Amino acid sequence: MVLRRRAVLLVMLVMAAVPLVLAGCTGNPFERVARPAPPPKLTITPAPDSRDLPTSVEIGTAVTGGKVADVVVTDASGTRVDGAMRADGSSWMPSRALANKQTYTAEVTAKNDAGKAVTQKTTFSTMDKPAKRTVTNLNLQSDQTYGVAMPITVSFDSDIPKEARAGIQRRLLVSTDPPQPGVWSWDENGRQVSYRAPDFWRPGTTVSVRAALDGVPMGEGSFGDTDRSGTAKIGNRVFLEIDNATKQMSVFKDDVLVRKIPVSLGKSSTPTSSGKMVIMEKHESTVFDTTGSPDPYVVTVTNAQRLTWGGEFIHAAPWSVGAQGERNVSHGCTNVSDANAEFLMETTKVGDLVTIKGTEVTLDQGNGWTAWNVSWDEFVKGSALPVPADLKPAPPPPSGPANGGPGNGGPANGGPPAADKPPASPAPSSSSGGR
Repeated sequence: MVLRRRAVLLVMLVMAAVPLVLAGCTGNPFERVARPAPPPKLTITPAPDSRDLPTSVEIGTAVTGGKVADVVVTDASGTRVDGAMRADGSSWMPSRALANKQTYTAEVTAKNDAGKAVTQKTTFSTMDKPAKRTVTNLNLQSDQTYGVAMPITVSFDSDIPKEARAGIQRRLLVSTDPPQPGVWSWDENGRQVSYRAPDFWRPGTTVSVRAALDGVPMGEGSFGDTDRSGTAKIGNRVFLEIDNATKQMSVFKDDVLVRKIPVSLGKSSTPTSSGKMVIMEKHESTVFDTTGSPDPYVVTVTNAQRLTWGGEFIHAAPWSVGAQGERNVSHGCTNVSDANAEFLMETTKVGDLVTIKGTEVTLDQGNGWTAWNVSWDEFVKGSALPVPADLKPAPPPPSGPANGGPGNGGPANGGPPAADKPPASPAPSSSSGGR
């Protein structure tokens, strides 16, 4: 009897378990509740109570699981400081340098898609006024029209050590409309950093630049002097090509040869530099004064256009008209007649490319705006920051007429110059001034 009762009990237990098994096949009897998304993780700099920071300090932000939604920076009186996030989201940058010897508070809020937010706050103070300032200069000025080869250059009154260049370069901001991104490249001595795209600017482009260098560490205890900015337009395509072999200048306007001009270049003792240079200044009248040089003279010249810091110009030289197109008699400048010099002044712009070839010496990098005097491959090597992947040099194409090799168009065959084909010339030599 006991065994029978146990058997009945076992059957009842099995039957009771069957609905549970069936329920397990048709769905979970327990409703699953989704876990709420956690708030983002946020880290900001400078660290709380940081002191004696440069007035160029930025609010660094690192966010996981969200993005920065708001940054509020206030001074000791509670006044809000203007600024904006960098495009890459790495930091918030003030619209102008902070004040010296002041306390600031930064409050940063990050959010995720679920609306969860996290806020962090830091308070810091800036350094006293520096005893040493580096004077800077920006070559692009607002409300001007420049040539398609116009590089943006920032120059310094002292050498910038290599360890300071990346921090400076991060503060050089360029935008173009339509977009045509480029790269900054430093001259070897650090006196000049230049910006250009892989090819010449498109006519009609608007170029805006901000050199936010006020208070930026420049190395050896020096700091940048001020912020500089400019917005300008790019005009039509004008190229000048000067060939020492023929003593002729070819003037291309919108890729059409519009005039051939006889020239006289530098004599053998004071040769003109070969290379790709850019018109830097235009003067209706200026004075060349080489007092103190081995060949001193003082002379007033008209319709002069500067090509190098060392003093090479294109200018009117009525005294050498008989030699123009025949032989070189100048002190390194490109001599043309009064009429041709006037035509050039009316035709060219600051930022137009001038290519000179076949002389005894080559152009020294940094002697003027020499960003186009090297290939793109060489130019990007001068960047102190990693070059974006889409701007890194492409593998060279095979040589040949169809791929830019011998037989292709370009300066050697009477066409406008190509961006990345520097002329072949002898070993470098320095230029002297006012020639």
